[in-house]
Amino acid sequence: MLIPVRCFSCGNVIGHLWEDYKTRTEGDDGEDAGEVLTDLGVERYCCRRMFVSHVELIDEVAPFSVFRKP
Repeated sequence: MLIPVRCFSCGNVIGHLWEDYKTRTEGDDGEDAGEVLTDLGVERYCCRRMFVSHVELIDEVAPFSVFRKP
């Protein structure tokens, strides 16, 4: 789904950094995830794991969320 707005462990606001992280780490020529997180100011390991372990599922869930009348 979508990345949480806050870290589950410490409560830091991290949701606004997701788009930058995603664009900088995508593709074959993407930057190292650790360096990007350091550059974005994400220092705590609990916040870093929110980015590294996130799986984008919105494309798989979205087709089933449309309501259809029988």
